Amino acid sequence: MNQKQLLRPEGLVRSPAFSHVAVVPPAATTVYIGGQNAVDGEGRLVGGSDAAAQTQQVMANLLQVALASAGAGVHDLVMLTILVVDGVDITKAYPVAAAALAGAAPPVVVMRVAGLAVPGALVEVSAVAAVAS
Repeated sequence: MNQKQLLRPEGLVRSPAFSHVAVVPPAATTVYIGGQNAVDGEGRLVGGSDAAAQTQQVMANLLQVALASAGAGVHDLVMLTILVVDGVDITKAYPVAAAALAGAAPPVVVMRVAGLAVPGALVEVSAVAAVAS
């Protein structure tokens, strides 16, 4: 095996949005991305109280800046952890995140939390990627 595999084993719920298992080849470089919030390069919150606008910035930070800095892209993702502040309507954020993932379907953990470290942040995403060597 020299390519990442995303598996949807029989016996687990089928979802087009995520897989359940990611298998990384031995020679791959693992990339860990810390939690990305809806802040710009100056640390200013983007999107106000709009969960969709914040999610768009979060995904841009994750995919276009953080992953790209490591030579990785959306299809290198092997795990996402998504934190959503309790009370936020996740149906506003989900379509934005799904569009940004462009069909990539890594395993995903979604958690509701009381709050995030950035005041006013509604969504945070951290990730693991594997880049084939």
